Amino acid sequence: MQIQANPLKTIVEQIFITAGAHADVAQEVASHLVAANLKGHDSHGVGMIPAYIHNIRSGLLKFDAHMCVLNDHGAVIVVDGQFGFGQVVGREATDLAIERVKETGVVCMGVRNCHHLGRIGTYAEHCAAAGLVSIHFVNVVGHAPQVSPYGGRERRMTTNPFACAVPRHDAPPVVLDMATSAVALGKVRVAYNAGKKVQSGALVDHEGSPTTNPAVMYEEPFGALGPFGQHKGYGLAVMCELLGGALAGEWTAQPENHRSHHIVNHMLMCVLNPEAFGGLEKFNAEVTAMVDYLHNTTPAKGFDRVRVPGDPERESATKRAAEGIFIDDTTWQGIVRAADSVGVSSAEIDALINA
Repeated sequence: MQIQANPLKTIVEQIFITAGAHADVAQEVASHLVAANLKGHDSHGVGMIPAYIHNIRSGLLKFDAHMCVLNDHGAVIVVDGQFGFGQVVGREATDLAIERVKETGVVCMGVRNCHHLGRIGTYAEHCAAAGLVSIHFVNVVGHAPQVSPYGGRERRMTTNPFACAVPRHDAPPVVLDMATSAVALGKVRVAYNAGKKVQSGALVDHEGSPTTNPAVMYEEPFGALGPFGQHKGYGLAVMCELLGGALAGEWTAQPENHRSHHIVNHMLMCVLNPEAFGGLEKFNAEVTAMVDYLHNTTPAKGFDRVRVPGDPERESATKRAAEGIFIDDTTWQGIVRAADSVGVSSAEIDALINA
């Protein structure tokens, strides 16, 4: 189905309010999820609702939890999300880092024990909107691994996101936001639900052979996601595991740690104030000139133009804001079932769509 962003956001808010969340929390989570869909990151959008509702009902997601500061050493801060909505505690942590960096010039923050943080680029964009550079290393624990290391066939890690944002003067920021697996697991889920194949090089089957069939992630015999860029993506994934997991969260994917059906993120977030480096005007000029230099590259055959990180998301947001967000039937049915499980009927959903 095709649905406009505003009624979709209202539906998501209503689901989480009925599940027990405060209205302001439900609004923030809904805005984050729908924004992910708008920007083309469907893997981190409203398709996550069934998992969130399952975890609320299982007591794994504490819908009323907020960020708690564990350690504060000025430029180094550790906060605990207390298994609250990652969209809420992640934003609270980012706000604290943005405020503190005015004093310290740089903040290194460990954010631990968050339920699914959602699209990590959201926090990078939040920093960039304040004129700040940010780097985010994230690991994913609480459930079984999904990603094989380079050269292996067994699952040992998860999709371990990485994000980085650089602000631009009077222009949208440069935002790199990606999974360190060849594709995000949620994108495989979307393909599986839609009965489509996954791009070549993203998956291996149970024997470690390349496959484009997303069923290997959901049906026995199981395969695995592979890292992007072979050994290079694998290396970055390891750093996300060690910095986001071991350093910030003190919880990695190694098997001595608990695994269930939880979705837990830990994040090492480094926020830098360009002014602290002394040459803000020159920094802005160099960023602008370099981005212009890249944008002005003659496009290769088959490309309409050269883009920088963040451009595809902005283009998707413009297009989907006008045309609506497509949600495949399987994903939509999952959302409707999750809504019904907390007391929001399909009739109520239809009424909100047509309001």
